[in-house]
Amino acid sequence: MSPAGQVRLLPWAGPEGKPCYLVGEGTGYLSRLADNMESAQLGLAGELLQEARRVLDARQWTSGELHLLAVKLTEALTNVHRIAVSRGERLPTPAYEDLDAIDDPEDEDDQQGAPQPTQRT
Repeated sequence: MSPAGQVRLLPWAGPEGKPCYLVGEGTGYLSRLADNMESAQLGLAGELLQEARRVLDARQWTSGELHLLAVKLTEALTNVHRIAVSRGERLPTPAYEDLDAIDDPEDEDDQQGAPQPTQRT
């Protein structure tokens, strides 16, 4: 759920292809509609991937089939990218202290009990 007043990129474009945004708590009708649309878009992208694999594995396609496949894959990738951006923007921002602990390999607390990397020759 989105905190009150958080902006959400919606999974559809407005007039002229411009992005649509929703501000709110993430519990209303439009939020549920967007969730359902994202789910449908991700499901269709998965089905399209299976179809693409089938077509490409057959190795008997026409240039028209490949063109249509490329168009449909581009549409699906556009939707999936928009969903990823929308969800990424709604993730909480990690505290800088947390990032420092992850990035500091010299931190002894993180190294205790951790397996040491081995070198292969």
